[in-house]
Amino acid sequence: MNGLARHTTGHEVWAGLCRIPRHRHRDPYAAVILAGGYEESGSYGRYRVQAGHALMHRSFDAHLDRFERSGARVLNLPLDEEPTFGLGWVGDPDAIARLAATDLMAAREAFKQQLQPVHMPAEDWPDLLARDLLADPGLRLDEWAGRHHLAPATLSRGFARVFATSAAAFRAEARAQIALAQIATGEALSDIAVTAGFSDQPHMTRAITALTGRPPGYWARRVKSVQDGAKAS
Repeated sequence: MNGLARHTTGHEVWAGLCRIPRHRHRDPYAAVILAGGYEESGSYGRYRVQAGHALMHRSFDAHLDRFERSGARVLNLPLDEEPTFGLGWVGDPDAIARLAATDLMAAREAFKQQLQPVHMPAEDWPDLLARDLLADPGLRLDEWAGRHHLAPATLSRGFARVFATSAAAFRAEARAQIALAQIATGEALSDIAVTAGFSDQPHMTRAITALTGRPPGYWARRVKSVQDGAKAS
């Protein structure tokens, strides 16, 4: 997966049975499903969605999409803050879509007011593994496979079939996202490396650079610049 994809703000229409390969976006956004449905396997796990659902994406999250026979109509809304959960529900997606046609900021505010988190139970073991890795990015894959009576090769192939990436890579990205969120608080990088589950700070540097294209120091300087600007104003 090379580079970062740009999401299209506003409406998108996807044909039935089409597939979007795994890709990553630079900025946070929500995909509000207006009609139809599809399956998305991404950094928050795998979800099967229909009209009224909202898929939440953080900066640098990755996902792939598999559309149902009916296809789907989607409204993409840029977010002004990082979401903390992967799937939500809005009561009146069409009203949000109408607002978005003339006032994107008003549509985003209406979306925030309506949004409620949704918990979707795991359908099978790849879903369960993804959720366990998100809950504990230090999880040992060999131990998890043993507890669930899976051969390591079966775990590797089965997870990649759903998420188009290895379980180890998924785990590394989960750790990097935890570290990015902590960098935003201004915490020391050495402390973040420990609490995010990395073996040392260079390990964290490699993971964040692989995820974002920039090392942790770059993001720490950006945070400090924003904080200094806020103090000056």
